[in-house]
Parts: sequence; structure tokens; C-alpha cells
Amino acid sequence: MNGEQQLEKARERVIDAISKNMNLYGVTESIGRLYGALYFQESPLTLDEMKEELGMSKTSMSTSVRNLVDLKMVGKVWKKGVRKDLYQAEPDWYQTFADFFTIKWRTGVTINMTAMEKSLYELQMLLDDENVNHMVKAEAKLDIEKLTSAIDYYKWLNRLVDSFETGEIFQYIPKSTK
Repeated sequence: MNGEQQLEKARERVIDAISKNMNLYGVTESIGRLYGALYFQESPLTLDEMKEELGMSKTSMSTSVRNLVDLKMVGKVWKKGVRKDLYQAEPDWYQTFADFFTIKWRTGVTINMTAMEKSLYELQMLLDDENVNHMVKAEAKLDIEKLTSAIDYYKWLNRLVDSFETGEIFQYIPKSTK
């Protein structure tokens, strides 16, 4: 095996691991492969260049790139004299992690808190209704306690997300232990 083949094998191993890892978090393996391939590029690529590199259709490539841009894992870059859009992987893995998880966590927090707050309101209405029997009211009180506790967790999670977005988390867990 020559040096070029060894280099490609080493890169492919990492790209494969990245794609499998991202799949664990709800990102398709093909999108993970695209990020991995872009990560090893020394200069930004156009959609056509990425299509050729990975053998994906242009539509699939465009959708994958858009997903990576939305996750802030890939950014659009400008280069003098190039008319097509160029894309480059975010090289800072700390930032990539923070952006990826804050996007996912914020979505989850919003969905769950909205449902819980609506249910809390409805449960409180049950408690205030004189026509509801005592057994139902007792269960509603227990549910209110559970939901109140869960909402406290989501408020904590929002603070954690805030600490990732501001970089404050790195004061408590430094990026490097050197």
C-alpha cells in the first residue's frame, strides 16, 4: 500500500466513524459522510465538486449541505472570482458540538415545555372545576407535581444550552487540559 492509499484509508476510517456517530443523533449517515469528507478538504468545495467526490445526486447533495448549514457544521464561504456557492466544514469541533446540541436541545425543550405548560393549565382547570370527582382531582394534583418537576429540569436544560451558546461552559470544563 502506497502513501496515498494509506492516507485515504486513514481518512475513510474517520469519515466512517463520524457518519455512524452522527447517525446516533438523528443525522443520516450520508450527511455524516459529507461532513467528514468536507472536514478533510483543504479548500471549500462547490456542490458539483462534492457530488463528484461522494457520488451523490445533486438534489441529495444540496439537501445534505443545507442540513449541515442549518446545524452550523458547514458554512458558506466566498472566494473572489468564483460564482458558485462554496462550502467548508466548521473546523472547530468544540463549536460544532455546541452548535449541534444546542439546536437539538432547544427544539426538544420547546416541544416538551409547550406540551407541559398546556397540560398544566388544563389540569389546573380540572382542580378548579366543582363537577370533577375527588379521585380525578387527586390524580391531577400528582400530575401537576410531576410536570412542575419536569419543567424545572427543562429550565435547567435551557441554562445549560445557554452556557454552550455563550461559551461559559468552557470556564467549568476547559477545551484543553494542557
